[in-house]
Amino acid sequence: MTKRLDLRVDFAFKSLFGTHGNESILAAFLNAALRFPDEKKIQTVQLLDPHFNKENQEDKRSILDVHAQLEDGSRVNIEIQLNNKHDMEKRTLYYWSKMYSSQMKEGRDYGELCKTITINIVNFRYLSHIHEYHSTFQLYEREQKLLLTDMLKIHFMELPKLLIKWRNREVDPREDQLVRWLLLLEESEDEEITQVLEEIAMQEDQVLKKAMDEWERVSQDPEVLLAYEARRKALLDEKSALKRAEKKGKEEAIKAMAIGMIQEGIANNVISKLTGLSIEEIEMLRHQ
Repeated sequence: MTKRLDLRVDFAFKSLFGTHGNESILAAFLNAALRFPDEKKIQTVQLLDPHFNKENQEDKRSILDVHAQLEDGSRVNIEIQLNNKHDMEKRTLYYWSKMYSSQMKEGRDYGELCKTITINIVNFRYLSHIHEYHSTFQLYEREQKLLLTDMLKIHFMELPKLLIKWRNREVDPREDQLVRWLLLLEESEDEEITQVLEEIAMQEDQVLKKAMDEWERVSQDPEVLLAYEARRKALLDEKSALKRAEKKGKEEAIKAMAIGMIQEGIANNVISKLTGLSIEEIEMLRHQ
């Protein structure tokens, strides 16, 4: 079998879920993610131009998001992130606001604005104080828990938390369709997940089967592979840059701590024990 593209790479994710002709795949994922009751299940989705947002260099990254409109006019944006840039809450509010405000055209009334939903799928632990892999945020009054409006919903889906639950047999893709679709993103590296999802696709889920067949097809497309490899390399470079920046930040913080201790007259051996710096490094800081 052909090695399939890693769907956690945003380019590959969009190739499967955000491409014209694959709307039924996207609709199935959204029905699972948004937990609509049976009578309100999404039947069709319309893929929208992802360039709703072009004011600065950062906005250009939105071209790899999946941006869609539901039958009731609601807007949905799906973003998948491999690397933790430590700015997710600000990024997601910014993109949500752009998507919401982009509906307003000249002559329209505020009452015509539709619900706007952001789904963030992240390949890292983001909400450390929450045990669940799927978290949903809305605007509530803090004390009374009164919902101000349903116009805003922000979802976070943390793949590492889901994998832990999968390995502990706390979730079952046969019973939970969202688990099914999110595990699909991990399937390229896990033979057990592959086997389970293929069984579900063959026995009961025709849309999942369509998704897996389409995934297999695009994974053999030379043009797709070329663009995919370029994007994957860019993400690896970004990850390396983030690690370097994080390491430099920690080093600067340790040096600042050591300088503060020096100014307080603390002995070199104590500073070394608390910071991990060598006596020589501490002496150099003393003479700066």
